[in-house]
Order: sequence, then C-alpha cells, then structure tokens
Amino acid sequence: MLEVALSAEPIWEDGNDWQALAARAATSALAATAYAEWSAMTFTAEISVRLTDDAEVQMLNRDYRQKDKPTNVLSFPMIQPDLLDAVANTDDGEVLVGDIVLARGVCEREAVEKGISTADHATHLIVHGTLHLLGYDHIDDREADAMEAIERVVMASLGLADPYLIRED
Repeated sequence: MLEVALSAEPIWEDGNDWQALAARAATSALAATAYAEWSAMTFTAEISVRLTDDAEVQMLNRDYRQKDKPTNVLSFPMIQPDLLDAVANTDDGEVLVGDIVLARGVCEREAVEKGISTADHATHLIVHGTLHLLGYDHIDDREADAMEAIERVVMASLGLADPYLIRED
C-alpha cells in the first residue's frame, strides 16, 4: 500500500484538495513503474509531500544541491536506488520512500507560462518527484527519455495533458 503524507503551508489553501491530488499523482506514478507491486504488498510505502513557499525551497536547494535559488520541485529519496528492488522483501510495517517538496510561487509561474492550472502542474511535479524517489533520473538523454515517457503515460492516465508537448503559438 502507498500512503502519501501531506503537509501544506497556508499559501496553498486555494480550494484544491491537495491531499487527494498528491495521493492520486504518487499512486499513479508508482503504478507505472517496476515497483507497481508495492501497492499490493503488506507493508506501507510512505511518501511525504510538502507544499511550501519559494523561500523554503530555495533554502533546501541551497543546502542540499548548492543552488541558491528556488526551483519547482525537490525530491529526497530515503532508499538508495540499488536497494529499491529489495523493498518488496521487507518484513517491516512501513518503508519511508522519501520526501517531495514543491514551491508555490515557482509552480504558479510555470503553470501560467504553460497555460495550465496550478493543480495540473503540481500533479505533474508530484509524478516527476515520485519517479525520482523510485530511482528514475534525467541526467542523460536516454534516462530523460525513459522518465519522460513514464510521465506522459501517467499524466494521460490522469486525464491531463502531455507535460512535454511543445505548443506552437
């Protein structure tokens, strides 16, 4: 089973059900990976999603990535990629997969640029962050193509637009 623990700053209070959105995004991302079986296992896999402001994300980005600027999403895996396959063999009741942190201001600005809602963009960022927690990355073109392909499938399964579609205006 996948459990999504959400914490949100008041600036995210806008009428959206962020808990449901985060759970749906993370669950759908998990289902599209080699770790889909985790949903049916007896242990609970937990992902923490933090919805915060640009200043907090900038601090985390500076402290953990040495980039002193806010970014849209940060992912902090709790399981080394080479140990992910062993998680299904756990006899623990709970496995902490990792943390995802979104910056409200960056998310809103990017959504406006893309011509989509903040909720739809945040959904994509949570899908993207979940894949990072599961060992996916976009360091080189091959990895980026594979990760983006999964993101496209997940977003389509959620009834949302291709996040990598380039629109000709």
